[in-house]
Amino acid sequence: MTSPFLSVERRGRVAILTMSRPESMNAIGTLEDCDNIVDTFFQLGNDRSVSAIVLTGSGRAFSSGGNIKGMKERQGIGVLDQPDSTRANYRRGVQRATRAMLDCEIPMIAAINGHAIGLGLDLACLCDIRVAAESAKMAASFIKVGIVPGDGGAWTLQKIVGYSKAAELFLTGRTFDAAYAQSIGLVGTVVPDADLIETAVGIANEIAANSPRALRLTKKLLREAQHGRAHDVLELSAAYQAIAHETKDHAEAVAAILEKRAPNFTGD
Repeated sequence: MTSPFLSVERRGRVAILTMSRPESMNAIGTLEDCDNIVDTFFQLGNDRSVSAIVLTGSGRAFSSGGNIKGMKERQGIGVLDQPDSTRANYRRGVQRATRAMLDCEIPMIAAINGHAIGLGLDLACLCDIRVAAESAKMAASFIKVGIVPGDGGAWTLQKIVGYSKAAELFLTGRTFDAAYAQSIGLVGTVVPDADLIETAVGIANEIAANSPRALRLTKKLLREAQHGRAHDVLELSAAYQAIAHETKDHAEAVAAILEKRAPNFTGD
């Protein structure tokens, strides 16, 4: 029996997800891999004891993306026997994984430990925060394989770096390093390789120290604000604020500030 694509480690309110196919540089090769991603994010999303997620890779890669051998053999998550089947395959597999990550209300940090190529880069872009090891290499390189970003990367990358820079990266397919990724705002923090996980977990713990419900509402509001009109976002902000004001954690936060002590959040 094949091991799950994602292994899960818990550190308090933080879940560390590790892509566990080092022999293939954590390429996503099967529908079962996609199903595991969907199931993992669904389960974590329903777990109110999880307040932050760190996503990283095992071995020398974050993720090399899709499985090139599978493309040649017309099996796996990509091309099949004819266009209609291939379209359905993308929707059934990798796009379900994309939707699961987009729908996740838990703050997510990508700890980019090595190569993040094609689909691998897009997985990192689906996270809210990106931290990269100094040795990390990245590429939006679908064009180098003669295909387009079928996983939704055309939407996510330009949300982060803007249309012009995203177009440059997709249309050239060039590989770039962590320092360049930081210079264009794709990565927020670059650290020595040995410090990557602890840095990412440190950020996750800083996030997880806050009210669990307010965290999820804030992330959802940020995501909605990416494509909403200002007036619509204002209405949604008022609705979410009305919910947040009625939580016990809000009352606890106010009390803790007035009493000059650390808050004790319960998620209620």
